[in-house]
Amino acid sequence: MSVRHSTGIPELDQLLGGGLIPGTLTVILGATGIGKTQLGIQFADAGIHQEGAPGCIADLTTRGDSQNHLAYAARMRDWQLKTTDSAEENQSGENLLYGAKVFLHLEDRAQYLNLLEMTGRRVTRESTTAEEWQDWKAEWNHRLERAIAFFYRNFVGGTRRCVIDGIEPAARSADSQQFEMFSYIYHQVLRKDHDWLARDLFRIRYRELEPLVMQHAYETSQISCVLLATSHEVMLEDLIRRPIATGDELSNANTIILMGKIHEGTRMSRALYVAKHRGSPCEESIVPYTITESGLKLHPSC
Repeated sequence: MSVRHSTGIPELDQLLGGGLIPGTLTVILGATGIGKTQLGIQFADAGIHQEGAPGCIADLTTRGDSQNHLAYAARMRDWQLKTTDSAEENQSGENLLYGAKVFLHLEDRAQYLNLLEMTGRRVTRESTTAEEWQDWKAEWNHRLERAIAFFYRNFVGGTRRCVIDGIEPAARSADSQQFEMFSYIYHQVLRKDHDWLARDLFRIRYRELEPLVMQHAYETSQISCVLLATSHEVMLEDLIRRPIATGDELSNANTIILMGKIHEGTRMSRALYVAKHRGSPCEESIVPYTITESGLKLHPSC
Protein backbone atom coordinates (compact mmCIF):
# COMPACT_ATOMS: atom_id res chain seq x y z
CA MET A 1 0.00 0.00 0.00
CA SER A 2 1.17 3.55 -0.74
CA VAL A 3 2.48 5.69 2.08
CA ARG A 4 -0.43 7.55 3.68
CA HIS A 5 -0.63 11.32 3.34
CA SER A 6 -0.36 12.89 6.76
CA THR A 7 -3.07 15.39 7.69
CA GLY A 8 -0.48 17.41 9.59
CA ILE A 9 -2.24 16.48 12.84
CA PRO A 10 -0.65 13.41 14.48
CA GLU A 11 -3.73 12.53 16.54
CA LEU A 12 -5.94 12.64 13.47
CA ASP A 13 -3.47 10.51 11.51
CA GLN A 14 -3.71 7.94 14.29
CA LEU A 15 -7.53 7.94 14.05
CA LEU A 16 -7.22 7.36 10.31
CA GLY A 17 -4.82 4.43 10.55
CA GLY A 18 -1.83 6.50 9.45
CA GLY A 19 -3.39 9.28 7.40
CA LEU A 20 -5.28 9.77 4.15
CA ILE A 21 -4.94 7.32 1.29
CA PRO A 22 -3.27 8.84 -1.81
CA GLY A 23 -5.48 9.09 -4.85
CA THR A 24 -8.69 9.48 -2.86
CA LEU A 25 -11.17 12.18 -1.97
CA THR A 26 -11.71 13.37 1.60
CA VAL A 27 -14.68 15.58 2.47
CA ILE A 28 -14.50 17.73 5.60
CA LEU A 29 -17.95 19.01 6.48
CA GLY A 30 -18.90 21.55 9.14
CA ALA A 31 -20.40 24.95 9.86
CA THR A 32 -18.73 28.28 9.20
CA GLY A 33 -15.96 29.03 11.69
CA ILE A 34 -15.56 25.46 12.94
CA GLY A 35 -11.92 25.12 11.78
CA LYS A 36 -12.14 23.49 8.34
CA THR A 37 -9.79 25.94 6.64
CA GLN A 38 -7.19 25.57 9.39
CA LEU A 39 -7.29 21.79 8.96
CA GLY A 40 -6.92 22.23 5.20
CA ILE A 41 -3.87 24.46 5.69
CA GLN A 42 -2.27 21.87 7.97
CA PHE A 43 -2.88 19.12 5.41
CA ALA A 44 -1.42 21.20 2.56
CA ASP A 45 1.60 22.28 4.62
CA ALA A 46 2.36 18.66 5.60
CA GLY A 47 3.28 18.03 1.95
CA ILE A 48 6.43 20.12 2.43
CA HIS A 49 7.78 17.59 4.90
CA GLN A 50 6.34 14.41 3.39
CA GLU A 51 6.64 14.90 -0.39
CA GLY A 52 9.05 17.82 -0.50
CA ALA A 53 6.38 20.10 -1.99
CA PRO A 54 3.44 21.93 -0.40
CA GLY A 55 -0.14 21.25 -1.35
CA CYS A 56 -2.08 23.68 -3.52
CA ILE A 57 -5.30 25.42 -2.49
CA ALA A 58 -8.16 26.47 -4.74
CA ASP A 59 -10.84 28.69 -3.22
CA LEU A 60 -14.30 28.53 -4.82
CA THR A 61 -15.89 31.03 -2.46
CA THR A 62 -18.12 33.70 -3.99
CA ARG A 63 -19.28 35.38 -0.79
CA GLY A 64 -16.71 38.14 -0.85
CA ASP A 65 -15.53 37.65 2.73
CA SER A 66 -12.00 36.28 2.92
CA GLN A 67 -11.33 32.66 3.84
CA ASN A 68 -8.04 33.92 5.36
CA HIS A 69 -5.90 31.24 3.73
CA LEU A 70 -2.85 33.50 3.37
CA ALA A 71 -3.11 34.79 6.95
CA TYR A 72 -3.69 31.32 8.41
CA ALA A 73 -0.75 29.84 6.50
CA ALA A 74 1.59 32.62 7.62
CA ARG A 75 0.48 32.54 11.27
CA MET A 76 0.11 28.79 11.76
CA ARG A 77 2.95 27.39 9.63
CA ASP A 78 5.14 30.38 8.73
CA TRP A 79 4.22 29.57 5.13
CA GLN A 80 4.01 32.44 2.66
CA LEU A 81 1.44 31.24 0.12
CA LYS A 82 2.18 32.39 -3.42
CA THR A 83 -0.92 33.52 -5.30
CA THR A 84 -1.72 33.60 -9.00
CA ASP A 85 -1.73 36.94 -10.76
CA SER A 86 -1.89 38.28 -14.26
CA ALA A 87 1.84 39.03 -14.32
CA GLU A 88 2.67 35.34 -13.84
CA GLU A 89 0.19 34.28 -16.51
CA ASN A 90 1.54 36.70 -19.16
CA GLN A 91 5.30 36.77 -18.69
CA SER A 92 7.21 38.36 -21.57
CA GLY A 93 4.05 38.59 -23.61
CA GLU A 94 3.64 34.80 -23.83
CA ASN A 95 0.62 33.41 -22.04
CA LEU A 96 1.82 30.99 -19.38
CA LEU A 97 -1.28 28.86 -19.87
CA TYR A 98 -0.24 27.59 -23.28
CA GLY A 99 3.53 27.62 -23.67
CA ALA A 100 6.71 26.00 -22.42
CA LYS A 101 6.82 28.59 -19.63
CA VAL A 102 4.44 26.31 -17.71
CA PHE A 103 7.51 24.17 -16.94
CA LEU A 104 9.86 27.03 -15.98
CA HIS A 105 10.55 28.36 -12.47
CA LEU A 106 8.34 25.70 -10.89
CA GLU A 107 9.81 26.51 -7.48
CA ASP A 108 8.04 29.89 -7.73
CA ARG A 109 4.68 28.53 -8.84
CA ALA A 110 1.49 29.82 -7.27
CA GLN A 111 0.08 27.59 -4.52
CA TYR A 112 -3.18 29.48 -4.02
CA LEU A 113 -5.91 30.33 -6.51
CA ASN A 114 -9.10 32.28 -5.82
CA LEU A 115 -10.91 30.92 -8.83
CA LEU A 116 -14.19 32.83 -8.77
CA GLU A 117 -13.78 36.14 -6.92
CA MET A 118 -17.45 37.01 -7.37
CA THR A 119 -18.48 39.10 -4.38
CA GLY A 120 -21.86 38.08 -3.06
CA ARG A 121 -22.73 35.83 -6.01
CA ARG A 122 -25.48 33.30 -5.25
CA VAL A 123 -24.54 29.68 -5.95
CA THR A 124 -27.61 27.45 -5.62
CA ARG A 125 -30.33 26.75 -8.16
CA GLU A 126 -33.08 27.83 -5.76
CA SER A 127 -31.48 31.25 -5.23
CA THR A 128 -30.83 32.07 -8.90
CA THR A 129 -32.97 32.72 -11.94
CA ALA A 130 -32.61 30.57 -15.05
CA GLU A 131 -30.65 33.38 -16.69
CA GLU A 132 -28.29 33.73 -13.71
CA TRP A 133 -27.77 29.96 -13.70
CA GLN A 134 -26.68 30.05 -17.35
CA ASP A 135 -24.44 33.05 -16.64
CA TRP A 136 -22.75 30.93 -13.99
CA LYS A 137 -22.01 28.21 -16.52
CA ALA A 138 -20.59 30.70 -18.97
CA GLU A 139 -18.39 32.24 -16.27
CA TRP A 140 -17.10 28.83 -15.25
CA ASN A 141 -16.18 27.94 -18.83
CA HIS A 142 -14.29 31.22 -19.04
CA ARG A 143 -12.25 30.41 -15.93
CA LEU A 144 -11.68 26.73 -16.63
CA GLU A 145 -8.37 27.20 -18.44
CA ARG A 146 -7.00 29.07 -15.45
CA ALA A 147 -7.96 26.18 -13.16
CA ILE A 148 -6.38 23.59 -15.44
CA ALA A 149 -3.14 25.59 -15.69
CA PHE A 150 -2.98 26.09 -11.91
CA PHE A 151 -3.36 22.42 -11.03
CA TYR A 152 -1.19 21.13 -13.88
CA ARG A 153 1.68 23.47 -13.02
CA ASN A 154 1.51 22.38 -9.38
CA PHE A 155 1.43 18.67 -10.20
CA VAL A 156 4.39 18.81 -12.60
CA GLY A 157 6.18 20.77 -9.87
CA GLY A 158 5.82 17.92 -7.37
CA THR A 159 2.58 18.75 -5.53
CA ARG A 160 0.69 15.61 -4.57
CA ARG A 161 -2.13 17.01 -2.47
CA CYS A 162 -4.73 19.70 -3.04
CA VAL A 163 -7.38 21.46 -0.98
CA ILE A 164 -10.57 22.88 -2.45
CA ASP A 165 -12.34 25.30 -0.12
CA GLY A 166 -15.29 27.68 -0.09
CA ILE A 167 -18.16 25.30 -0.86
CA GLU A 168 -21.36 26.82 0.51
CA PRO A 169 -24.37 24.88 1.86
CA ALA A 170 -26.88 23.38 -0.56
CA ALA A 171 -29.77 21.00 -0.02
CA ARG A 172 -28.41 18.79 -2.80
CA SER A 173 -25.01 18.89 -4.47
CA ALA A 174 -26.80 18.78 -7.86
CA ASP A 175 -28.34 22.19 -7.06
CA SER A 176 -25.01 23.92 -6.45
CA GLN A 177 -22.83 25.48 -9.13
CA GLN A 178 -19.87 25.13 -6.80
CA PHE A 179 -20.37 21.37 -6.47
CA GLU A 180 -20.71 21.15 -10.24
CA MET A 181 -17.42 22.99 -10.63
CA PHE A 182 -15.76 20.80 -8.03
CA SER A 183 -17.02 17.64 -9.73
CA TYR A 184 -15.46 18.78 -13.01
CA ILE A 185 -12.15 19.66 -11.36
CA TYR A 186 -12.02 16.36 -9.49
CA HIS A 187 -12.89 14.03 -12.36
CA GLN A 188 -11.58 15.96 -15.38
CA VAL A 189 -8.46 17.58 -13.89
CA LEU A 190 -7.23 15.83 -10.75
CA ARG A 191 -8.04 12.30 -11.95
CA LYS A 192 -7.15 12.71 -15.62
CA ASP A 193 -3.87 11.18 -16.85
CA HIS A 194 -1.14 13.80 -17.02
CA ASP A 195 -0.73 13.70 -20.81
CA TRP A 196 -4.45 14.04 -21.45
CA LEU A 197 -4.66 16.99 -19.08
CA ALA A 198 -1.73 18.54 -20.95
CA ARG A 199 -3.70 18.09 -24.18
CA ASP A 200 -6.59 20.03 -22.63
CA LEU A 201 -4.22 22.81 -21.62
CA PHE A 202 -1.95 23.11 -24.67
CA ARG A 203 -4.45 22.04 -27.34
CA ILE A 204 -2.96 22.60 -30.81
CA ARG A 205 0.52 23.10 -29.28
CA TYR A 206 0.51 19.72 -27.53
CA ARG A 207 2.64 17.88 -30.11
CA GLU A 208 5.25 20.62 -29.97
CA LEU A 209 5.38 20.43 -26.16
CA GLU A 210 4.96 16.66 -25.79
CA PRO A 211 8.66 16.01 -24.92
CA LEU A 212 8.39 18.44 -22.00
CA VAL A 213 5.09 16.88 -20.94
CA MET A 214 6.69 13.43 -20.79
CA GLN A 215 9.70 14.74 -18.90
CA HIS A 216 7.31 16.05 -16.25
CA ALA A 217 5.03 13.01 -16.01
CA TYR A 218 3.26 12.36 -12.71
CA GLU A 219 0.88 9.70 -11.37
CA THR A 220 -2.65 10.85 -10.63
CA SER A 221 -2.99 7.86 -8.28
CA GLN A 222 -0.69 9.68 -5.85
CA ILE A 223 -2.72 12.89 -5.65
CA SER A 224 -5.03 13.34 -2.65
CA CYS A 225 -7.86 15.85 -2.61
CA VAL A 226 -9.49 17.39 0.46
CA LEU A 227 -12.80 19.17 -0.09
CA LEU A 228 -13.88 21.65 2.59
CA ALA A 229 -17.66 22.09 2.54
CA THR A 230 -19.82 24.27 4.77
CA SER A 231 -22.95 22.76 6.30
CA HIS A 232 -26.17 24.28 7.59
CA GLU A 233 -25.81 22.08 10.68
CA VAL A 234 -23.78 23.47 13.57
CA MET A 235 -24.11 20.66 16.10
CA LEU A 236 -22.02 17.56 15.50
CA GLU A 237 -24.90 15.26 16.43
CA ASP A 238 -27.02 16.82 13.66
CA LEU A 239 -24.23 16.27 11.15
CA ILE A 240 -23.91 12.63 12.19
CA ARG A 241 -27.64 12.13 11.63
CA ARG A 242 -27.58 13.88 8.26
CA PRO A 243 -28.59 11.52 5.43
CA ILE A 244 -26.16 11.09 2.55
CA ALA A 245 -27.86 11.25 -0.85
CA THR A 246 -26.78 8.72 -3.43
CA GLY A 247 -24.51 10.32 -6.01
CA ASP A 248 -23.45 13.38 -4.03
CA GLU A 249 -19.83 14.08 -3.09
CA LEU A 250 -20.20 12.60 0.38
CA SER A 251 -21.30 9.24 -0.98
CA ASN A 252 -18.37 9.22 -3.43
CA ALA A 253 -15.71 10.21 -0.88
CA ASN A 254 -13.27 7.70 0.54
CA THR A 255 -13.11 9.61 3.83
CA ILE A 256 -15.63 11.90 5.54
CA ILE A 257 -14.71 13.98 8.58
CA LEU A 258 -17.50 15.85 10.36
CA MET A 259 -16.72 18.91 12.49
CA GLY A 260 -19.24 20.54 14.82
CA LYS A 261 -20.19 21.82 18.25
CA ILE A 262 -20.92 19.52 21.21
CA HIS A 263 -22.29 20.10 24.72
CA GLU A 264 -19.87 19.69 27.61
CA GLY A 265 -21.89 20.31 30.73
CA THR A 266 -22.89 23.97 30.63
CA ARG A 267 -20.51 24.98 27.83
CA MET A 268 -20.04 24.30 24.16
CA SER A 269 -16.88 23.00 22.54
CA ARG A 270 -15.70 21.69 19.18
CA ALA A 271 -15.32 18.03 18.22
CA LEU A 272 -14.87 15.92 15.10
CA TYR A 273 -16.00 12.48 14.05
CA VAL A 274 -14.64 10.31 11.25
CA ALA A 275 -17.90 9.15 9.68
CA LYS A 276 -16.30 7.16 6.87
CA HIS A 277 -12.82 5.93 6.04
CA ARG A 278 -12.28 3.13 3.57
CA GLY A 279 -8.96 1.30 3.59
CA SER A 280 -8.23 0.74 7.26
CA PRO A 281 -9.96 0.31 10.62
CA CYS A 282 -11.03 3.67 12.03
CA GLU A 283 -11.59 4.86 15.57
CA GLU A 284 -15.31 5.46 16.25
CA SER A 285 -14.82 8.11 18.93
CA ILE A 286 -16.09 11.68 18.92
CA VAL A 287 -12.88 13.61 19.51
CA PRO A 288 -12.81 17.13 21.03
CA TYR A 289 -10.34 19.63 19.62
CA THR A 290 -9.23 23.19 20.13
CA ILE A 291 -7.94 25.75 17.64
CA THR A 292 -4.54 27.12 18.64
CA GLU A 293 -2.16 29.59 17.03
CA SER A 294 -0.54 26.65 15.20
CA GLY A 295 -3.81 25.02 14.12
CA LEU A 296 -6.08 22.24 15.32
CA LYS A 297 -5.11 20.24 18.40
CA LEU A 298 -7.08 17.06 19.07
CA HIS A 299 -7.74 15.76 22.58
CA PRO A 300 -8.60 12.07 22.04
CA SER A 301 -8.36 11.20 25.75
CA CYS A 302 -10.98 13.79 26.81
